Amino acid sequence: MDTLEKGWIQKLLGLPPVASAHGQQIDFMIFLLHMLVLVLFIGWGIYFIIVIWKFRARKNHRANYYGTSTHVSTYIETSVAIAEAVLLLVFSIPFWAKNVSALPTEKNPLKIRIVAEQFAWNIHYPGPDGIFGKTDMSHYDKASNPLGLDLTDPAAQDDVVTLNQLYLPVNRQVLIYLSSKDVIHSFSLNIMRVKQDAVPGMVIPLWFTPIKAGKSEIACAQLCGLGHYRMKGYLTVLPMEEFDKWLAEQSAAAKSSSEDSFWN
Repeated sequence: MDTLEKGWIQKLLGLPPVASAHGQQIDFMIFLLHMLVLVLFIGWGIYFIIVIWKFRARKNHRANYYGTSTHVSTYIETSVAIAEAVLLLVFSIPFWAKNVSALPTEKNPLKIRIVAEQFAWNIHYPGPDGIFGKTDMSHYDKASNPLGLDLTDPAAQDDVVTLNQLYLPVNRQVLIYLSSKDVIHSFSLNIMRVKQDAVPGMVIPLWFTPIKAGKSEIACAQLCGLGHYRMKGYLTVLPMEEFDKWLAEQSAAAKSSSEDSFWN
């Protein structure tokens, strides 16, 4: 595990840095898979060279209709099957059960809604009250209210909505509810080792814990139309105090704006 902590696998395989709690496990599985494929590649390469040399035309070999009498190929095939079973049963399935199928383990994760559309990421924070405001497409406005927030709902008045700007705190579990307005998109945070399709008509949860402050990009990993190339967002991970300050400022501004809109 020391090599994992030092980022040796990331350098060897050319992977981006890891910034999430579960990222090292994913990289370790990728490393094991690459090692298995490397062994198979070298083994088949050696076998191919031997066969080309041994059965070259100049030796005038006669056809052998009985084949080999050893069980070497059976042992090799069994070994490969066992290696694949270990990767699946010991690493992949337990990881999936713990980090994908299971519910978040923290009592108070940061909950965020992300709604994809051609060609942007609409990001919705519930504000200090922790409750998402009601949404209704009758309130929808592409420029000023892309999520259709009902500003007459008290729970919606402190909600924060950003476009392509995702702010997260370090060392706090994040629970994202992902959906799409139009076509299938794919929410991709490479440094967090997170990638999930956003499917119209479905709300799909995903969660992770950032462990490093910094900035990165949000990519759409699914071809979603002619403007797919510009569907890019930005991730900023802040220390907890700075994130709380940012959220409070944004929430206060949103509440003031909603009050002005209500009275006007």
